[in-house]
This record gives sequence, C-alpha cells and structure tokens, in this order.
Amino acid sequence: MLGLAVVLGAVLGFASLKFKVEGNPLVDKVDAILPQIQCGQCGYPGCKPYAEAIGAGNAPINLCAPGGEATMLRLADLLGVEPQPLAAEHAADKPKQVAFIDEQTCIGCTLCFQACPVDAIVGAAKQMHTIIESECTGCELCLPPCPVDCITMERVDEGISGWKWKYPVYPISETVRDAKVNT
Repeated sequence: MLGLAVVLGAVLGFASLKFKVEGNPLVDKVDAILPQIQCGQCGYPGCKPYAEAIGAGNAPINLCAPGGEATMLRLADLLGVEPQPLAAEHAADKPKQVAFIDEQTCIGCTLCFQACPVDAIVGAAKQMHTIIESECTGCELCLPPCPVDCITMERVDEGISGWKWKYPVYPISETVRDAKVNT
C-alpha cells in the first residue's frame, strides 16, 4: 500500500508540473488593485471574474463602485488607457454603511443569506437573522431579495475606533519612469 501511495503521489506530482496552466499576469495585477469585497456591484460575481473580464478586454474599467475613482485611475494607469468617469449607476459616492436587520420584522426566509457575497448574515431558517458588522461591506445586495423589507442600511461614522488610513495613490507610469531614470 505504501509503495502504491508513493508511486501515485509521484505521478500526481509530475502531472501537476507537466500540465500546469499559467495564469495571466495582467489579471493578477488587476485583481490586486480591486478592493476584494466580492460585492458583485460591477455585474460580475466577484473581483477575480471582473479582473478576468478586464484582462480579456470584455469589461470597462469604470464599474467598481466600492473602489470608486481611485481604483478606476489605478486601473487606467496599469492598462495604459484613458481614465473614464464611473458608470452612472456606480458614480454615487456613498458613505460607509452596513446592513441592519429589524429583528421584530424578520421572518427567517434566508433569502438574504443567498444574496450576501461575504457571509455577513447569521441566523437559521424560520429564525431571526442578524448582521456581523465587521464583515458587512455595505454592498446593498441583501435589500432586494428581502420579502418583508426588514433590512436597512445604516451609516457608519468613521470615528477614532473605525478610522483607517487612506492609502496614497501613485500613478504606476510615473513610478516606472522614475525607476528607469534612477537605474
């Protein structure tokens, strides 16, 4: 048995090296720029499928609502295309928000479970549900499927406890040009 396991392991190891499928490095770079909240607001099921569509040239760079203009500018810089204004349905600059479920109204239908891309909703069928605030991305995808409209979005104040540094956005072309000048 041990000899068979070793032989099969060696065959599988060889096959994984021989038939390895290389990914598109551009897709990986685009995916690294996207915010990775998997909200689906761009029309794709997550950030990776959206990055693949951008890499293949099948999607515009201006669909990421959570990333906003900063993400769009970084994508334009990476791909060497002209920046585009955010798509009309994604252009509204919304404050940070999280979902809230009115526990008195919730009927436990679990439709919001299926819609939440980050599994921020907990509860059981026919029981009250609640939101894990730290996991909720504020994507609003749980609102439409709720049959009793018990889910509302509440603004999150960015006080000292919830404040985060805004990362600087450096154009990639300038960074590359400066690196070439210095070498």
